[in-house]
Amino acid sequence: MTSMARLFDPKSVLLAKHAQHVVVIHFPIALYLAGVGFDLVGTWRKRPALLEAAYFNLTAAAWSTLPAIATGLLAWRFQLEGQALNGVLLLHLILACVASVAIGLAWWMHRRARRRGEPVAPVAVVVDLVGVALVTLTGHLGGFLSGVNGPG
Repeated sequence: MTSMARLFDPKSVLLAKHAQHVVVIHFPIALYLAGVGFDLVGTWRKRPALLEAAYFNLTAAAWSTLPAIATGLLAWRFQLEGQALNGVLLLHLILACVASVAIGLAWWMHRRARRRGEPVAPVAVVVDLVGVALVTLTGHLGGFLSGVNGPG
């Protein structure tokens, strides 16, 4: 066995009980935050290209929440052995669902405006910022569940 094979075992990475969620979750987070950034700057500076980038980032973010939720449920089932939903785990699950709805709503508002050839409604900024707060808090709680955010 080569030294590289000892350092990286693809089987252990791909078949780990929780690794997929920890990796997959970064896609909707990054895509959504980038989409909101493009949306805010594009609206403020009246730059259609940034609004276009916002739309595509929000589209990818909305769709990528589906595997993130699926892998989160699998991580709960296998890594946490289906333990009772309470405390941080329950709050993380609730916030993840609400954040996913906020991401989907932000995408839908952009899609609707785009199809009608209209600017996105001003309330979209509120939805964007509430979504950012939800995504941030959900990720922070997820850090406690994964062991990244620990006491002290």
